[in-house]
Amino acid sequence: MFQDAHIRMIAKLVGIAAIVALLAYTYFAFVQAKNINNFPVSITVDGKGEIFAKPDIATFSFSVIAKEGDAETAQSSAARTMDAIVAYLKEKGVDEKDIKTTGYYLNPRYEYPQIRCTEWSCPPQGEPTLIGYEVNQSIDVKVRKTEDAGMLIAGVGEQGATNVGGLNFTLDDEESLKAEARKAAIDDARAQAEELTKKLGVRIVRMSGYWEDQGMMPYYGGMGGGVAMDMAMTKEAAPAVLPEGENTITSVVHITYEVR
Repeated sequence: MFQDAHIRMIAKLVGIAAIVALLAYTYFAFVQAKNINNFPVSITVDGKGEIFAKPDIATFSFSVIAKEGDAETAQSSAARTMDAIVAYLKEKGVDEKDIKTTGYYLNPRYEYPQIRCTEWSCPPQGEPTLIGYEVNQSIDVKVRKTEDAGMLIAGVGEQGATNVGGLNFTLDDEESLKAEARKAAIDDARAQAEELTKKLGVRIVRMSGYWEDQGMMPYYGGMGGGVAMDMAMTKEAAPAVLPEGENTITSVVHITYEVR
């Protein structure tokens, strides 16, 4: 009899535990459903801003190459040509800080013996012979009077520069223009969001997300793609006409707003 009472007690406890577990599960499911229903509603809009500006600087590059029998003579020859070019640029109003060396190479030059192959075999190549040295110095120039770019390109060629090219018309203070374009893009996104919420019958509560397209590069009109110049020019040849065009800086932003 004592054993039956013990069994009944255990059964009651199991039943109570089952009821508690069921209540706990029901409460958890209710809270979860409530949280789902209260999940914030949001909208995402894309804004675009563009700033148009006339280029205020031009940049181009050139090289000085010298080939001589020994390294010292090659360096001296390259230095004389470079001194003449720099003096010319300064005379034409280019500041020394706007003339920048981007590369300087001194390499040996070898001559390989000629070999004659027969239809059956080729003799060994043989050892190369050192015949001299070559200096190659690369320079970037920034021109603040953009209208002088054509004249300067012709002038450095006349002074002995080679590989003259890479002409670009750009903006000196690009960051401030990027900031203007970004502000215009944000204003555009905000205006779109306000128009959309009116149509949806909701209101903006707060901004919950923001990101913008990376690599916001300006588009350069005119000669922005770079130009290679033929330096077979004489002093009688007129400098090339170089249209500067107009630069367009574009910013695209994406903004998420919580609405209610």
